[in-house]
Amino acid sequence: MLVCPSGADVSSSALRLLSAKLRQRRRELGTRWWRLSPGRQALLALAHLRNGHPYAQLAAGFGIGTTTAYRYVTEAVELLAALAPALAEAARTASTKAFVLLDGTLLPIDRIAADRPFSSGRHKKHGRNVQILAGPSGRLLWASSALPGAVHDVWAAREHGIIAVLAEAGVPCWADKGYRGAGSTVRIPYRGRWETLSRGQKAVNRSHAEIRALVEQAVATLKSWRLLRKLRCSTTRVTNLVRAVLALHLASSGR
Repeated sequence: MLVCPSGADVSSSALRLLSAKLRQRRRELGTRWWRLSPGRQALLALAHLRNGHPYAQLAAGFGIGTTTAYRYVTEAVELLAALAPALAEAARTASTKAFVLLDGTLLPIDRIAADRPFSSGRHKKHGRNVQILAGPSGRLLWASSALPGAVHDVWAAREHGIIAVLAEAGVPCWADKGYRGAGSTVRIPYRGRWETLSRGQKAVNRSHAEIRALVEQAVATLKSWRLLRKLRCSTTRVTNLVRAVLALHLASSGR
């Protein structure tokens, strides 16, 4: 296999955070022999998450075996996932803001047509449903665990307890029509064909769309990590990958 230099546009703060966690983990285990230093292992994991490089390519680039590359990346992802905020913590952060934005996104996976639970009729592809909370400026605050792509957004929001937690915190929430019936503090646009809406309803919907559009920045932040654009791993690992990316983003942005 040919090996060439590559780059990953990840902040140095993310590298330092992960390196420190790996160094602490090694002290706890008491194991002295490792193929890579904590810094190199952190770089390996970040390259996998940011650029989506497969394990064989990473192994060749770092001079280790493919199995070792998989084990090192898995360990790093688990450490990062444990740092991601829980929904209750995100709600406390949201309570300091005027409102939050709620949206669901589909993370595509390589599944066949027979895997119906993962098939999203709306997106016409297989994937995992992830719910996202963002601040008024579109900054990513929280991401949920991954559910099958066939799950509807409003059902997913209830399953994760998002609606109840935001209602308890008294935080207004802007969402799209996919959250119809959520009630509580969740605000959605008026339903119906544009020509059948009144002038006031049209004005409300325009204002709502302008506010809610900022949530796309949070979705783009999540998918800027190329691994999440097309997942080829076990579906059971998706949640940890999402949480790891969330932890890195919050650490880099100085939460």
